[in-house]
Amino acid sequence: MPAPTDDDLLLDVARGDQAAYAALYDRIAGLVYGIVRRVVRDPAQSEEVAQEVLVEVWRTAARFDPDRGSAHTWILTMAHRRAIDRVRSEQASRDRTHRVGQGQQQREYDAVSEEVEVAFEHEQVRAALATLTDLQREAVELAYYKGYTYREVAELLDTPLGTIKTRMRDGLIRLRDAMGVAS
Repeated sequence: MPAPTDDDLLLDVARGDQAAYAALYDRIAGLVYGIVRRVVRDPAQSEEVAQEVLVEVWRTAARFDPDRGSAHTWILTMAHRRAIDRVRSEQASRDRTHRVGQGQQQREYDAVSEEVEVAFEHEQVRAALATLTDLQREAVELAYYKGYTYREVAELLDTPLGTIKTRMRDGLIRLRDAMGVAS
């Protein structure tokens, strides 16, 4: 007795024959996975899609019409379509996530507003520095704009360290007051 064809097995599956489904599964599961894997590429997602296809074969076997094509073609076409659907779904999901991410980023960060705010703060600092004495401004600029330590500022200005600390303290207090910062 010759082995049943895929078409015969699928027609038996349509009548609820579980043994026919097991035999058909053994024949096509590897092919289904291979088709899906070529399209989806991700092994875990490929296994998931292949499983969905094989469950769909069981559920929809009654729709198979041997006059329209072979069981082999019917099943592999189903696998290919499911794989394409999965890729499209994943791409749409990534696009949605990307759009949402961009939308949130744009709402949280306004480049023009940020630029205006920074420019305003720079102007405030320049105006506040103008209120300092020349000695205070020189010490503050060396320490805060050129990165020198108080000791290095004292050496550069050939001034005792205690005097530099006093100039810095007085200068910073004056800056704080000029910028309207509460102490």
